[in-house]
Amino acid sequence: MERFRRYRLFWSVALIVLALDQLSKLAVLAWVPLTETVDDKLEIIPGFFNLVHVYNHGAAFSLFSGYGWALVLLALVALFAIFYWRRALELEKPGVQWAFGLLTGGILGNVIDRLIHGHVVDFLDVILPFYGRWPAFNVADCGICVGVGLYLIYSFRHPQNAEGKKAAEEPAGSR
Repeated sequence: MERFRRYRLFWSVALIVLALDQLSKLAVLAWVPLTETVDDKLEIIPGFFNLVHVYNHGAAFSLFSGYGWALVLLALVALFAIFYWRRALELEKPGVQWAFGLLTGGILGNVIDRLIHGHVVDFLDVILPFYGRWPAFNVADCGICVGVGLYLIYSFRHPQNAEGKKAAEEPAGSR
């Protein structure tokens, strides 16, 4: 029980992201018609944000389409790696728990889609100035991207892991 308390922020964030992802996808499946073309959309903010209902059989930008089983396996390996290297990743720290909670919730959301539907349900459609239409995405994708971004920021601001701290604490002549 102590381990759970130590990582309760991580688990809370992961479960919230997972719940928001799955609930939003259920709503899309129930109320948004399957998008056949980019014109089949629910315009929310004209020229910027739409709701669509599309399926992604691959990873980001539809890479590795048709290899859903491999993507599920890769996701499970990533989750195992987070658990296995939790100390080296400094997962006991709140900022890191936020990052990996977002990442884990997002990974689980997309894995559930692949296992249940055979594809990921995407529905957020953004049109960016000077770029154009960004590929559709979902809440899980947002959790993954924001989680990775937060961990990168944390890593740059705190570059020493546990081994680096030991080396820094040694007297200069002992190396």
